[in-house]
Amino acid sequence: MIEHVAEIAPFSGYVYPNETVIPWTVLIVVYPYLTGLVAGAFTVSSLYQVFGMERFKPVAHFALLTSLCLMLFVPTPLLLHLGHPERALNAVITPHTTSAFAIFGYAAGFYVILLVLENWFVFRPHIVQQAQQRNGPSGWFYRVLSLGSYDLSEKAMRYDQKWIFALAVIGIPAAHGLHGYVGFVFGSLKSREWWSSDLMPAIFLFSAVISGTALLIVLYVLSCRLRKVRVDLECLKGLAYTLWGFLMFTLLLEGVEFASLVYRGREGTDMILQYVVGPLLVPFFILQFGIGSVIPLGWLTFMIWRGTTGRALVAGVTASAVLVLLAVLMMRWNVVIGGQEISKTGKGLLSYHPLIFGREGLVAAALVLVAPLVFLLAMVRLFPPWEKNTTASALPHAGAR
Repeated sequence: MIEHVAEIAPFSGYVYPNETVIPWTVLIVVYPYLTGLVAGAFTVSSLYQVFGMERFKPVAHFALLTSLCLMLFVPTPLLLHLGHPERALNAVITPHTTSAFAIFGYAAGFYVILLVLENWFVFRPHIVQQAQQRNGPSGWFYRVLSLGSYDLSEKAMRYDQKWIFALAVIGIPAAHGLHGYVGFVFGSLKSREWWSSDLMPAIFLFSAVISGTALLIVLYVLSCRLRKVRVDLECLKGLAYTLWGFLMFTLLLEGVEFASLVYRGREGTDMILQYVVGPLLVPFFILQFGIGSVIPLGWLTFMIWRGTTGRALVAGVTASAVLVLLAVLMMRWNVVIGGQEISKTGKGLLSYHPLIFGREGLVAAALVLVAPLVFLLAMVRLFPPWEKNTTASALPHAGAR
């Protein structure tokens, strides 16, 4: 049964009866948002694990753990959206090789295994330590996770570090390929004028890096406040530079893609121009570009130019990160929902009014976004990413040799 029926806007021209439904709802907005956070968080972790950038060491393992927690919840919005989620595995068991959607099960499964393995090697010293010190259910938990391997000698640790490095190298194309696939799905749908762009995969990739970096900034600063420790300013500056650099490229790509879309609209699709100056004004120009992108980019540029440090740097970078998270969320909304608000014929516009409650309502979408953060809180308690003496980071870095 279809729950979301779009209402035809009064200035929208005309649409056919079979176009009065918007099938992809707010849950499909959350799905690419989560995959982007996964890819972005893993990118930050790889800057230390692969490229040996020491300034990212304080958040490297936290970023890896964050990526895993987010990835485990990536299929959730898709399963909630499906009418029969119990049939989801059919796409993996009996795949249709011509469908881009059938690839997701294999790509996601491969990436989850990779993240689990890399996290296991990173936190193996802590697992072994807890397995030897704890009794009762918690002791059994860590002993099972140790897989019977208690060797923490220097030779074993160097061996683990080589595996971490190898998995991180493999994970870079895997993470970006997973999110690039999402952009490919939208960009390859030629029936939607708003989606049909060869730049869509690249835009999704760059926006993924800035969203994951922004999330790590917010979580890292918040964790420092909760643990009552000082924020590592060198690490925060590195995250700020990463956010600033990729944000510039993201804005450039989105600007080129938008200009191309408007130019094509001038060639015949009049409804695109009406959409740009009408319903798109607030979510696109004000929220996504203005508040979410231009303001944080300008503020980060000012702080870098002035050499801001201390509390002002922490507050400014954190506020900018929050705005970037809003911008990427609005970008996903404008792509998924906006692409469906323009009729396939290009002769009319629709308006989407999401439900508050229900399986595909705003409350369900918010819970899906919060759930991985709650899970991350539990995982951080089980596998502390801040203790240098209980993780493989205490050893010489593989990439530095």
